[in-house]
Amino acid sequence: MKMKRFINIISGVAFGLIATVPLGGCQKHDTGHEVVSTKRERNSIKEGNDLYEKQRYAEAEVAYKKALEENPDNQTAQFNLASAYLKQRGEDLTNKGDSLVKTADAMLAKVAQTPDRKLSENSFYDRGNVAYKSEDYASAIEHYKNALRRNPENDQARENLRLAQLKKQEQDQQNQDQNQDQDQNKDQNQDQNKDQNQQNQDQNNQDQNNQDKDQDKDKQDQQNQQNQQNQNQNQDKQQQQGGLSDASAQQILKAMEDKENGTRQKVELMKQGEEKRANRRTTDKPW
Repeated sequence: MKMKRFINIISGVAFGLIATVPLGGCQKHDTGHEVVSTKRERNSIKEGNDLYEKQRYAEAEVAYKKALEENPDNQTAQFNLASAYLKQRGEDLTNKGDSLVKTADAMLAKVAQTPDRKLSENSFYDRGNVAYKSEDYASAIEHYKNALRRNPENDQARENLRLAQLKKQEQDQQNQDQNQDQDQNKDQNQDQNKDQNQQNQDQNNQDQNNQDKDQDKDKQDQQNQQNQQNQNQNQDKQQQQGGLSDASAQQILKAMEDKENGTRQKVELMKQGEEKRANRRTTDKPW
C-alpha cells in the first residue's frame, strides 16, 4: 500500500510541474536580482507551457528549445525542457541507460543550483523521483532532503523521502542476504573442490600403488623367466659335454645304493641258510 501511495504521488506531481515567467519581461529570483528576458523568449516558454498542458510534450520540447536559442541561460526554459523530456519517457524510468532521461537529470542538476529557491526545490524533487524510479534510493534520499531544505513545508518530498528510506533498507537487506548466499555458495564450492581434490589424490595414489605392484610383478616374472632360462641353458650345456645333471646323478647314486643293499641282503640270507643246515647235520648223528 505504501508503494501504491508513492506511485500516486509521483503520477500526480512528478514531471508535471512547469515554471512560468512574468509577462512583464523579467524573472525575479529570491535574491532580488531581476533577469531580463526578451518577448520572443517569453512567448516561446508560454507556447511550450500551453502544449505541455495539452500533453503534447514533443511539441512543447521544440518551443522550449526556441526559448533557449534566444537565451541559453534561461533556467525556466531549462527546467521545463527537462520536464518535457521526462514526460515523453512516461512513468517507467527503469531503463537506467536512457540517454534522454540522463539529459533531463543533468539539466535539473544544473537548475537545482539556481538561487531561485522554488526552481531549485522543484529540480531536486524531480531528481529524487528520477532516482527513485531508477532504484537509486540513496541518491533519491539526498535529492528529497535538498528539496526539503529549500522548502520544509513540501509534504510530498517528506513522504517520498520516508518511502525512499524504507526502500533503501529493503535493498540493503537484500544485498546483505545475497552476499551471504554468495559467501555460503563460495564456502560450499571450496569444500566440494577440497573433497574432489582429496578424492582425486586418493585415486592417484591408488593408481600409483597398483602401477608399482604391476611393475614389481613384471620384474619378478622376468626374473623367474630369466632363472628358468639359465637353468635350462646349464642343463643343455652339461648334456652337450657328456656330463650329468645333479638330478640324474642323484638318481644313479640311489639306484647303486639300492642294488648294493639287495646284494648284501642276499649274502646274509645265504649265510643264515648254511648255518641252519650245519646245525641239522650235527644234531642228527648220535654218538
